[in-house]
Amino acid sequence: MKLFQQLLVAPAALGLIAPLAANAAELNITDVSDYASSASEVQSFSDVYPTDWAFKALTSLAERHGCAVANPTGTITRYEAAALLNECLGNVSEVNEEERRLINEFGPELAVIKGRVDGLEARVGEFEAGQFSKTTKLSGKAAFIVGSAFNEADGPATESTTFEYMYQLNMNTSFNGDDLLYTRIKTGNVGDHFADKAAGMYLSATNTNSDALKVDKIWYQFPVNDEIKVWVGPKIENYYMTSSSPSIYKPVLKQFALGGNGPVYGSSTKPGFGAAWTESTEDPGDGRWEFSAAYTAANGTSSTDNQGMFGDDAKSALLIKSGYGTPRWQVSLAASVKDTGWEDSYFSTAVGKDRHADSSSTNIGLRAYWKPEDAGWVPAVQFGYDQANIDDNPVTNDDSYADEAAGWMLGFGWKDVIMDGNSAGLAFGQRVHATSMSANSERWDGAHDTFSWEAYYTFQVSDNVSVTPALFANQSPNTGHLDDNNGVVVITSFSF
Repeated sequence: MKLFQQLLVAPAALGLIAPLAANAAELNITDVSDYASSASEVQSFSDVYPTDWAFKALTSLAERHGCAVANPTGTITRYEAAALLNECLGNVSEVNEEERRLINEFGPELAVIKGRVDGLEARVGEFEAGQFSKTTKLSGKAAFIVGSAFNEADGPATESTTFEYMYQLNMNTSFNGDDLLYTRIKTGNVGDHFADKAAGMYLSATNTNSDALKVDKIWYQFPVNDEIKVWVGPKIENYYMTSSSPSIYKPVLKQFALGGNGPVYGSSTKPGFGAAWTESTEDPGDGRWEFSAAYTAANGTSSTDNQGMFGDDAKSALLIKSGYGTPRWQVSLAASVKDTGWEDSYFSTAVGKDRHADSSSTNIGLRAYWKPEDAGWVPAVQFGYDQANIDDNPVTNDDSYADEAAGWMLGFGWKDVIMDGNSAGLAFGQRVHATSMSANSERWDGAHDTFSWEAYYTFQVSDNVSVTPALFANQSPNTGHLDDNNGVVVITSFSF
């Protein structure tokens, strides 16, 4: 090993303990001393002035060895001088008398740098040996769900207290720094009482995979330029393929997600693709326009005739969204055309779940949100409204089914309320419900009585652990499903 390498580490490795960058004049003793075990390791902290012999020797050294990129231009600290010395002599096998004098002069500083970087290199080596991929970032979360759901009729809801869980892993892989391959693996064992979509009891934290790990989402996204982004994937939902989320409200019940998880944005995971355009602005706080289009097909994985991605029986859905706003507020209008029936949404009861197989719909959704500049007692506000026109809904049992439906929600969210780090939420509205029936029947009775609400408070125990007690209640349409559902739940979330 070369003489100087025995004393110092390579300049490239030194860059890992930034701010020891190439330009020594930009270094400062405070930054470097963060990596020293203690200030007492080096007794002298005097600066090196242009009039000192060491300054002149370092300047000559930089020019002589072609490392003028680090040539000092003014007063520098002793650590900066040691960094420059390492830069210039790191690959030198022999040193002259003046260079040896510099090494002796800045020996204590060089020793501190070498010791700290050696330790850093060892830790980096351990990390690289244990990580599964240099291009993938792994994160995840888990939820412990303790609660009880009950109602006035027989059904999935129960007055028993249950203890269940959800576990999720997110893998974000980038191949060039701008693209993203997203994969989500998820499992859980939540029962029907907190997973009844028709009754409006479906929790956002719910997963019903019966303890089996499954790939829940997987897609690839990449930018075409600064304004256009493209998505494509075998497991994706339409609302992921938009320039921005239509909602800022964080729900406990899934029906309050996305500003109302209704006919426009309510979607199951399917094969699909989409693109979004976002207007560029000089100031990030300025208002800007956005436009997106997404296509999914429920039968996109089927090779059966007339199915696949583009067959007559593809059960396709096309979503188009446009919006305008700033980081603090936004108004958006979305439209969707679906041939998927109602099986992928959270309002099948309101429109006749037993006759959805071949139905199609044209849907419009309005979303608007606003959030205050500072956190506190003034809440962020979220509004959502959905309107659906249902076509070709086949009749199987009687001459009655919904041909129009609508729903709305209003949500409020607080951050840093009562205690810093804690948050709260309150939402209410009507789940999507029938507003027009094809004929008079008992199915209409109560079909529009779908008022729902939820309230919660989140205690942020630490950066990665939170506890959220919540209350919620809703009315289900009187069409053979539960009435007046109520629930109480405590969700403990762990993120990592």
